[in-house]
Amino acid sequence: MPSRPVRPEPPQALHLARLAQGTPGEWTTLPGGELRVLALAGKIGGPALGGWLTCLSGEAVLDLPHGEFVRLRPAEAYRVTPDQPWEALPVKAGTVLLLVPGA
Repeated sequence: MPSRPVRPEPPQALHLARLAQGTPGEWTTLPGGELRVLALAGKIGGPALGGWLTCLSGEAVLDLPHGEFVRLRPAEAYRVTPDQPWEALPVKAGTVLLLVPGA
């Protein structure tokens, strides 16, 4: 009787919020790419990168220059630019942000 071919293990999904929560307050760069995740543990300055900043969980306020701010809720994103400094402040516990750098 012929033996059955051995199936490879299915690929594992990467749980971004769990990855970020491993080092709260520090940006974690995902393996093999430039994506970054952050579990907000207090107010933190954003890196001088351009791209899309997305709220994965919780809620955050982005403090922008000139007294402006943006509130990010889950599944909401805001385009940041390298010439516009910003700081993020968690509004709810468990806030995780994803930064997708890009032109």
